[in-house]
Amino acid sequence: MHVVMFGDQHVESLGGAQVSMRLQREFLERAGHVVTIVAPAMHRARGTALTPDPAYVDVPSMPITFDREYSLSWPAGRTDRWIDDALAGRPGVDVVHVQSDFWGAFLGHRFAARHDLPIVHTMHNRVDVGIAATAPAPRTVLRALSAWQRRAIGSDTRGSDGWAYLRRFAERSSAVTAPSSHFARRLEENAVVPAHDGTVDVIWNGIHDDLLDEVRTRTPAGSGRRPRLVWLGRMSPEKRLMPFLEALAFARPDADVEIIGGGSQLRAAQRFVTAHGLDAPTGTSVGFAGRLPYAETLRRIHRADAVVQTSIGFETQGMTVFEAASLGTPAVVSDPDIAPELGAGRWDVADASVEALGETLRVAVSDISAASAPVPDEGVAAAFRQSSRTSAMLEVYARIL
Repeated sequence: MHVVMFGDQHVESLGGAQVSMRLQREFLERAGHVVTIVAPAMHRARGTALTPDPAYVDVPSMPITFDREYSLSWPAGRTDRWIDDALAGRPGVDVVHVQSDFWGAFLGHRFAARHDLPIVHTMHNRVDVGIAATAPAPRTVLRALSAWQRRAIGSDTRGSDGWAYLRRFAERSSAVTAPSSHFARRLEENAVVPAHDGTVDVIWNGIHDDLLDEVRTRTPAGSGRRPRLVWLGRMSPEKRLMPFLEALAFARPDADVEIIGGGSQLRAAQRFVTAHGLDAPTGTSVGFAGRLPYAETLRRIHRADAVVQTSIGFETQGMTVFEAASLGTPAVVSDPDIAPELGAGRWDVADASVEALGETLRVAVSDISAASAPVPDEGVAAAFRQSSRTSAMLEVYARIL
C-alpha cells in the first residue's frame, strides 16, 4: 500500500503532529508499506540543511516565522501541478492521509479530489481555541480562514466558526480520526464526521516502541534529590507557561523545575523567573533546558518526579502526560478533558486559576517528598506503543479501501 501524508509543516520541524507523522511513517514502512510525506520545504539557516530523504516531497514554500522554523505552501494550480509531477514517478497512491488543518489540508484534499482517492483526515488541532489564544481578532481570522478554505477546496458549506471549518474537511473524507476520546466526542457533537458515517475513529498518537523500551530500561527513574518537576512544550499563550510560572511564584514549592522547549514567550518567562527569584539554588529553582532532541526529552521525563501539564481546552490529546505515564512518571493535569482518559497517576487541578495550580503543585511536591505520589497505569504504556497505533490505523485504511 502507498500512503501519501499531507502536513502543514515539514516533519523535521518542531511539533507534536510532526513527531507523530515521523513515527507513523517508520512503523508503516516496518509493516511493508510505502509512505510519502508532502509538506512545505523548510528554510533553516545555512549549515543546518536537512539530509535528503526519498520519502519527503518538499513543496516550494515561504517562511512564516522569524526563526524560519515554519513555512507556508500556497494552495493553487501551480503548486498542485508541482505535487502531481513530484509523485508521478512513485508507486500508485492508495490512500491520502491528511494530518493538517490549513494549507497542507487544502493541498491534500485537492490532490485526493483530482485523483479520486480515499481520504483519512486526522484532526490534530482544536482550531477555534488555538486561534483565540494566538490571534488578536480571532473571529475575523476565522472568517478569513473559512473564506480561503471554501475557495481552496470548493465548498458551499456555510459557517465561519472553528467547527464549521473542520466540518468542511470531514464531509469530504472517507474517515476521520482523532487522537483522544474527548476530542472525538466533541467532533461528533459538532457534526465533524464523514458524510457517510457519523463516527470518529479514536487512535492515539503513540511513542516509538524501541525508544520507550530503551528509556525505561537504561535511564534511572527519579533524581534521588529533592522533587523535580518538568514542564515541556511550545512557549506560546495557549500552552499557559506564564500562569505556571505565576503559580510557582505563588506557591513556592521546594522543588527543582525544568522548562523544556522554546517559543515566543521564552524571554518573558526568563525575565519573570529572575524578577521573582525563582532561579535561586534553594526553594523553588527554575531552569531552562531549551529545545532538546525527542529521545533526550523522554529521558528527562523519566528522570523527573512529575510532569506538569497546564494548557486547558486546547489539546486534542496532550502527548506529554501520556508519554510521562508510559515512562512511569505521574503528572499534574490542568485540563479536565485529559485527566479521565489518562487514568491513574495524576494530580488534578481544580480550576484554571493560578492559585488552584499553585496549591496542586504544593500537594504534588509534598506527596513526592513523602514517597506517596500516585502511580500511572501500566496499561497506558502498552496502548501508547506506536506499533499498536499503526495496527489500528491500518484497520481504518483497509475499511475505506
